[in-house]
Amino acid sequence: MEKAKGNKQAADASGDGILALKNVTKKFGDNVVLDDISLTMEKGKTTVVIGPSGCGKTVLIKHFIVLLRPNMGEIYFRDRRIDNLGEHELDKIRTHFGFLFQGGALFDSLSVAENIVFPIKQHYKITDRSKVDELVTTKLALVGLDGFQSHYPANLSGGQRKRVALARAIALNPEVILYDEPTTGLDPIRADIINELILKLQRGLGVTTVVVTHDMTSVYKIADRIIMLHHGKIIADGDAEHIRNHPDSIVQQFIKGQVSENDLAVLRMGGSIIQAQLQPRDELEE
Repeated sequence: MEKAKGNKQAADASGDGILALKNVTKKFGDNVVLDDISLTMEKGKTTVVIGPSGCGKTVLIKHFIVLLRPNMGEIYFRDRRIDNLGEHELDKIRTHFGFLFQGGALFDSLSVAENIVFPIKQHYKITDRSKVDELVTTKLALVGLDGFQSHYPANLSGGQRKRVALARAIALNPEVILYDEPTTGLDPIRADIINELILKLQRGLGVTTVVVTHDMTSVYKIADRIIMLHHGKIIADGDAEHIRNHPDSIVQQFIKGQVSENDLAVLRMGGSIIQAQLQPRDELEE
């Protein structure tokens, strides 16, 4: 399947992708967060969603597993429409997905092993504890943390918590892994460990990967395809070269981390440094 090179392709949600949104609109009150979004995710590839804060990135990926339902439009997994299913049927669908939440979302009262076993217990009756222990060991080894089974989240570093959360996300051998800001709060070295794990799982297990991030270093390292959202619309869609050379000034400002001239003008009009340094006592008589 040829990678999308522009907005025309981004709007086409047809094809044989594992995930598809068709004309999805999501509103919260009068606020339109996703505006007639159509796209297809190719099986076994890594798609990264970028865009400014509040543009709808997390809302978008939550639609893939129907944690949020669209006001209009349709959602498909493996050619089956799922946005119209009840929660019982959705629970079965969701076993094909792993979700790494931004903060990790580990249960503080459970050990590392118990956190990883949690989704297994939610969906299956455990009859052979030794096999479950073996599974936990295997998942932790994949993220480089075998031996941490008895630790608790409070005793782990931020990077370690993210890796345990990732081990939990793959506990059910998902076909799709969704990552919400996986490197947020991590120093560059720990962030790169997460990037390497994303690549390892995608290449080694053949999972389909969708990542939401602001971290352009991560984006260029892991992405087969990059989608940029702005005001609820897809304004760019393609590989790294396409995004780097995109003609839209909004895209260029975001990927380069540049403040727009309009924002600079507002900052410059917002009072002077000298005025801001004045303390209340400077205006009062002794």
